[in-house]
Order: sequence, then structure tokens, then C-alpha cells
Amino acid sequence: MEDKRTAAGPFSTDPLLEPDPFYGPDRVTSIPYESAIGYPGEPPFTRGIQPTMYRGRLWTMRQYAGFGTAAESNARYRYLLAQGVNGLSVAFDLRFRYLLAQGQTGLSVAFDLPTQMGYDSDDPMAHGEVGRSGVAIDSLDDMETLFDRVPLDRVSTSMTINATAATLLCLYIAVARRQGVPMEALSGTVQNDILKEYAARGTYIYPPGPSMRLVTDIMAFCARSLPRWNPISVSGYHMREAGCTAAQEVAFTLANGLAYLDAAKERGVSLEELAPRVSFFFNSHSNLLEEIAKFRAARRLWDRLMTERYALADPRARMLRFHTQTAGSSLTAQQPENNLVRVTIQALAAVLGGTQSLHTNAMDEALSLPTERAATIALRTQQVLAEESGVAFTIDPLAGSYFIESLTSKIEQAARDLIGKIDERGGAVRAIENGWVQQQIQDAAYRYQMEVESGERGIVGVNRHTEGQKTSIPLHQLDPALEPDQVQRVKRLRAARAARRWEEALAALEQTARGEQNLLPRILDAVEAHATVGEIAGRLRGVFGRHQPE
Repeated sequence: MEDKRTAAGPFSTDPLLEPDPFYGPDRVTSIPYESAIGYPGEPPFTRGIQPTMYRGRLWTMRQYAGFGTAAESNARYRYLLAQGVNGLSVAFDLRFRYLLAQGQTGLSVAFDLPTQMGYDSDDPMAHGEVGRSGVAIDSLDDMETLFDRVPLDRVSTSMTINATAATLLCLYIAVARRQGVPMEALSGTVQNDILKEYAARGTYIYPPGPSMRLVTDIMAFCARSLPRWNPISVSGYHMREAGCTAAQEVAFTLANGLAYLDAAKERGVSLEELAPRVSFFFNSHSNLLEEIAKFRAARRLWDRLMTERYALADPRARMLRFHTQTAGSSLTAQQPENNLVRVTIQALAAVLGGTQSLHTNAMDEALSLPTERAATIALRTQQVLAEESGVAFTIDPLAGSYFIESLTSKIEQAARDLIGKIDERGGAVRAIENGWVQQQIQDAAYRYQMEVESGERGIVGVNRHTEGQKTSIPLHQLDPALEPDQVQRVKRLRAARAARRWEEALAALEQTARGEQNLLPRILDAVEAHATVGEIAGRLRGVFGRHQPE
């Protein structure tokens, strides 16, 4: 057939996935329906992990948010109540509170960079970053203020935290104890995916070995004490943000997931019990059909890997459950209103791909933290998709499409081939340590950027359709008093706490770190003795050292 396509290319982020101009029945004759496509809620889960999908329950609208201090959030919550925002009994970060009032169905906590890196707000390394990329949490007092009047036995909370994940999880448990909520009643997720930090993001503290110990300590602790908690969310999102392709995102994410399961198995954790509590976190870009096929391929490949490598019999242990966030790297500072369209397309891809929860970025995030108006529009985007578009009414409505099924198989095979190359290099940890994964991401990012700069790949408002009047939109502004106020809170905490109990708890933590026992009980003791996030990380740095990339 003659190639009549006229739109500018390239047509994929990955040269291996460049589509043909036309697909017919011949493209799917080799794809067996029962074993490759199947039925929703049944292996290989290509069509979704629930038999009724969104007809039974909509995806969770989990807006990722957080900034400033916990105290500032409390004050602004009272302001919102005074303005007539009803239906809330929580004192939470501003954006959490506002979005819950607007119909958000899940909480997702963003922490500031010092908290992620294990520095207290009064540390010189934290200067200028306190409360900027997320909420500043230094101590149990901060965490308790953040969750004041939030009933932790009735709320599911996702925490985006990695290097200090064990400490933040223990802070959450300690707040629950103060509320009288037992650990077994807590539900939520801690990201706890340190491998992608080495590969793409950079918020690591310790070398890979000790970091993997902390990851598996959390897994073992949750298996024993937090049966409703997801101990890890294996994240491809950040590797995609760094520039990898759709197939690479699937491959590198699932390879990291295999590494975590292998490490947990070595620690004696039952994979039949752990695997159902492992969740994933994917990106959704603007190539609508490619992204839909990516999600379907990831589910099918994970089911097959769980069967081939671990012989897991329980279908629940082979389900790939995932959260999706729209692509922050796709947002443009130029003509920011165009981002509304991008986010809508990306959210639609996630829904048609069968996500379990979704965050939609705000149109102004290329310029600043989102304003209330921009965050509300982002949430409304999900609500319009759920309630007006009709895409939630039919399960996996694109199944059987010649192109979708062909592309699903192509992405699955490309990802499997990449996982094979990672296996040849000794697994995900070794492939990251020797820089192979990073090089693949860098090569893909470079190729994409060259396509944009040459004009081969069009970005509306950036290198295409740039004419017209420049637009400006209101931006969120942080209170300049935020950092000094938080610094003073840390200093007051140190002056008021019981010094002997604090020192004994940190000494016990350090001693345990030099051995092989699980660190979570000692970290929990330390946070309840009012040790700070930075002090706990400091003691562990003294034992484990600091990672220095080559």
C-alpha cells in the first residue's frame, strides 16, 4: 500500500517502534487471543487486572502535592475553612486540602529536597531548598502536624520518598500510634525505589549495597507488621523523564522490580506474600496509542516474568498494579495553556491503558509550583474523563485493534530483549553500577533533543506554531519566611527533647547498622525519641558511607 502519511515525523520516541502507515487483519493473526490478550482480571492481564475495571471502580485520582512547612499548611487550611471550603476534617498541606475538597480520592505526599537527601532544614546543605519541591519534614512533630486530624486508619497515603524512605515510613507509623491506630490498619505506599535514583534522578545517599539493604528491610518489616502497606513502588516515571523511550521505560522498570524481588527472596521474604504488594509507577507521554500499548505490554510481560522466573502460582502475585503521572518533561514554559491539551491526552492514554491511579500535572508546572486554579483544572481533567468522555464505560475498549495489538507485542518484545541484555550484565544493580542503563537513557535523550532542535520533531509553541502574542499566567509564590521559621522549629525541638533517650536510640541504630538485623525497629525508636531525619541519615552515613558516582 502506498504510504500517504503527511504529518511530520518521527512517529515514535523509539526507532524500533516506528509504526507503518497502515495495519490490517494480517498483523494480528500470529497473536493468540487466549494466551496473549485474554480477558480482564485474568492472566496475562493484558486487558487489565480487574474483571470490571472502571465499571466497578474508577481509578484513584491521586494528585501529587506538597510544599512549605506543615505549620504553614495548617494555617492555610483554617483560612480555606473560613472561606467556605466544606467537607474536610483534615489539616493537611494546602494542595492536599484543597484538592480533597474538590473531589480528589487519594493522598500523595511530596517532600522537599533536603528531606529526600537526609538533611535537616537547618543544615547548610539545605539552604535555599527548604519547602520548595515539597513539604519540609524534619521530625515527628512535623509529621504529626502534617497529618493532624487525618484519620490514618481510613486514609491511603502514598509517599514519594526513596533514600530516606525507612525514616519517613517510621514517622508515619509513629503518628499513627499517637492517634491510636495499629500498624496493621495502615494502608498506602512508600516509593522506596533506590535503583532509579542511581539511574536517572540522583536523590541517593548511600552506596547501592546498603541502600538495597534498607529497601529489603522495609519489605521484610511490612510483610511482618504492615500487611496492607505497599513496601515499594517501582518507578519508571523518572527514567522516562530523564529521556528513555517507552520500551526502555518498561524494560528498566521491570528489571529493577526483578532485582528487588531477588533481594527480598535472599532475605527470606516470601514472594507469594510480597509480590501482590509490589506496585509500579509509570509515565504517560503524548503519543496516545504508543502509551496505551506500553501499559498493556508491561502488564503482560510482568505476568510472564513472574511465571518464568519465580513460578508464582497465585495470579494476584503476578498482577502489575500501577500509578501513572502525566509527563512533566513534556510541559512547556512557552504557551503554557497548551499544556492543558497535553495533559488531557496523556491522562486519556493512562485510562485507556488501565491505570489504577492517576496524577495529572498542572499547566504551570514548567514555570513554578502549581497555583490552586491550575491544580484544580488538572483534577477536573480527570473528572471530565471519568464522568463525561465515556472511556471508563467499556473495559479495554481498544483491544483487538490491529495497530494496538501489534504495537503491544512489539513493545513487549523490545522490553524483553533489553531485560535480556541487563541479565547478561549481571542484573539491574550491576547494569546500573557499571553505567550501562544510564548510557542507554542518555543516548535516547540526546537523540530526542536533536530531533527537537533540528525541527524534525515538532513541539507546538516551541519549534512549531510559535507565532502570536506571548501569554503570561499567575504563578505560585512561596513565603520568604518559610525557611527561617522551619529552621527555628528544628532548633527548638533539639533544645526540648530528652537528650539521654535520643542518644541511646541513635546509638542502638548505629550498632544495628553495623550488623545484619532489620533497621526499621531501631529507626522507629529513634523517631519516637525525636531524632531528626538528618540525624538518622547522618548516623547511617557514618556506617555505610556516601555514594560517589564514578
